[in-house]
Amino acid sequence: MKREKGILLKLFISMISLGTFTFGGGYVIVTLMKKKFADEYHWIDEKEMLDLIAIAQSAPGAIAVNGSIVVGYKLAGIPGMLVSILGTILPPFVILSLVSMFYIAFRDNIWVHSMLTGMQAGVAAVIIAVVIEMGHGILVEKNRVSVLIMVAAFILTFFLNINVVYVVIGCIVFGAVRTWRAMKKGAVQ
Repeated sequence: MKREKGILLKLFISMISLGTFTFGGGYVIVTLMKKKFADEYHWIDEKEMLDLIAIAQSAPGAIAVNGSIVVGYKLAGIPGMLVSILGTILPPFVILSLVSMFYIAFRDNIWVHSMLTGMQAGVAAVIIAVVIEMGHGILVEKNRVSVLIMVAAFILTFFLNINVVYVVIGCIVFGAVRTWRAMKKGAVQ
């Protein structure tokens, strides 16, 4: 019981700090969650973290909240999920509440505008790092089907402008059929 409370507290503090100091949306926080929970704490291995991220991306809603749900649940069940969600949504809620109170002053302030413009470049760099890191993980596995799916998804979304939702649904269906066939053959652990 005491160990579980320690994990819940550490999970809450981690999610509060990630939610407070993460700018750029869900993909940025998901990367930082991987670094925190897989690389630093070693609570989740990297492959499992990628699976949890895939689940978070395929579920409707904000990816940061979805990521906190799956990671929190994996680490500490329903209490972990609730603590993780609270830690994720509390900082942006407070920050946006304060910003909305002073919106007029922020709207036309050249310093705030310049700062936000500069942050866009940093956010883009973090998202590119996520793509490279996740892509590298798939390439290291040397699973031809996974590489083919990654390349096909890129081509469909980037060159053919297919909506990402359709690509994700297609990948879910493909993965379900592939798993079903493997289970039928008895190849799934």
